[in-house]
Amino acid sequence: MSKLLGLAVMASYPLLVYLGLAHAEPRALALLLLALGLARYLTARSQAALGMALAGLVLAALTAWSNQLLPLKLYPVAMNAALLLVFAGSLFKGPPVVERIARLREPELDARGQHYTRRVTQVWCLFFIGNGSLALVTALWADERTWALYNGLIAYVLMATLMGGEWLVRRRWRAAAP
Repeated sequence: MSKLLGLAVMASYPLLVYLGLAHAEPRALALLLLALGLARYLTARSQAALGMALAGLVLAALTAWSNQLLPLKLYPVAMNAALLLVFAGSLFKGPPVVERIARLREPELDARGQHYTRRVTQVWCLFFIGNGSLALVTALWADERTWALYNGLIAYVLMATLMGGEWLVRRRWRAAAP
């Protein structure tokens, strides 16, 4: 249950920041996010989750110290960078992330499947580069409403579109299997 709550808070982060700004200055909002980030850090079970929680803590601390909004707006950039590091790192020190996920369902993945999952991991790396770049653009040059719209809705729609598209491609790929 706490894991689900943590994911819900992470997913709604841009909306929480946007709505919170209507009632509080960045410093007060950052103190609340510091508490949430600390809870996430203490319950993290993987190196990647620890790194993401630590990035959130650092950005919230910078906001609390400076009372500037920019560090809070950089959180989606940091999350995309962290996921890019995890996915790209798995291409060099494998197996690739998508292969690990595929093996949960199909432990005896053949060479064709390994090649496919490697390619999908590369596609996700490109997604994180593009999405992180757009998150950075919105953090630096867009107003808070545009930032929240992109990072709190559009980015998730793009992610769901990529997941759905990959699912469709995988179905055709499997049907074409010898």
